[in-house]
Amino acid sequence: MSRVVVTGLGLVTSLGNDLNTNWEALTAGKSGISEITAYDTSRFRVHFAGEVKDFDPLPYMDRKQVRRADPYEQLAIATAKQALVQAGLQITPENADDIGVYIGSGIGGLITFHDQFQVLLEKGPDRISPFFISMMIIDGAPGLVAIMTGAKGPNWAAVSACATSGNTIGEAWETIRRGDAKAMIAGGAEKAVTPIAMAAFDNMHALSRRNDDPQGASRPFDATRDGFVMGEGAGMLILEDLDFAKARGANILAEMVGYASTDDAHHETEPAPGGEGLVRSMRRALQKANLRPDEMDYLNAHGTSTPPNDRTETQAIKTVFGEYAYKLPISSTKSMTGHTLGAAGAVESVISIMSILTGIIPPTINLHNPDPECDLDYVPNEARHATVNIAMSNVMGFGGHNTSIIFKRYEE
Repeated sequence: MSRVVVTGLGLVTSLGNDLNTNWEALTAGKSGISEITAYDTSRFRVHFAGEVKDFDPLPYMDRKQVRRADPYEQLAIATAKQALVQAGLQITPENADDIGVYIGSGIGGLITFHDQFQVLLEKGPDRISPFFISMMIIDGAPGLVAIMTGAKGPNWAAVSACATSGNTIGEAWETIRRGDAKAMIAGGAEKAVTPIAMAAFDNMHALSRRNDDPQGASRPFDATRDGFVMGEGAGMLILEDLDFAKARGANILAEMVGYASTDDAHHETEPAPGGEGLVRSMRRALQKANLRPDEMDYLNAHGTSTPPNDRTETQAIKTVFGEYAYKLPISSTKSMTGHTLGAAGAVESVISIMSILTGIIPPTINLHNPDPECDLDYVPNEARHATVNIAMSNVMGFGGHNTSIIFKRYEE
């Protein structure tokens, strides 16, 4: 099996539209949560979210392409191009067949779906856009990224709810390891702050309703947490076969060494008791990486700020890491970005890699009243300087999906 390394990162969230801006905000403990601007919230119980702000797609695509791409696809294209630039990876006719694209989304082109349904009701079927399907479907993002970059290798879109881009990155890793590609553009994108999505998540009692304190609403592991905060964004990684990366003189950021995916087979939305599925996912990822639990330096938790998730994830971490769980720095960066749904695995993988590169662990902000059942080291409220050689990122999704990814400081 080939060794697989990371050479490029792309990131857009409610905290910023590029990697550096995001990292500065994350390490400063800033919140990207604010009042919703995309629509009139007066009839809704929840008035806030982690919207992407002031994003301009034109540096990444021309005006015609912008009109024909849903905003989630625009975010995918932007972060893919950001990551390719950092990687210095030129896709040419000579290497195009060996470079693929795996990008997922939990919901896909929901903004387009919402807008076009209004067109159907108000103006009739003849006015529906001929680009509606390609703008709505989830495999639109990897397809467009391939068209715009020339990558002709394996191309696929995962959908596993909030575990989606954990799966795209993991399966891209497996694809390179088994020799089916030399490099992969892998990640996820989501832009679903829409009236129907916000109403639906709120009606299932998943969202925080803390309208009086939007920036304090996402409070993972806090005893007063009352739901997650919807976020938007995209994260992208360039994964490469080590020999391919070295041959072209790439700057290697980290090595990806472990990945596993499991399902609870328990409930549509609630995690299994004790986080049993996540336990198996973390253990399998550690086994693939040939690592002991006490070798982990940082864990980026799923940490949604919902009462069941944070309690269950804490139980799962204790089961896998034993007494070492109390020494392991853990943080939920959703406290700052909001929950980016299908993009979360990629967004948080980028953050995990940055913790290795910089020696800074971002905090879990808004953690002022610790839940007695969540009694681990969640790096509360302020970033921490630490040597991070190995980092794990967990994501979980409706349907019982669990995904764990492990990155390691690169060594020859």
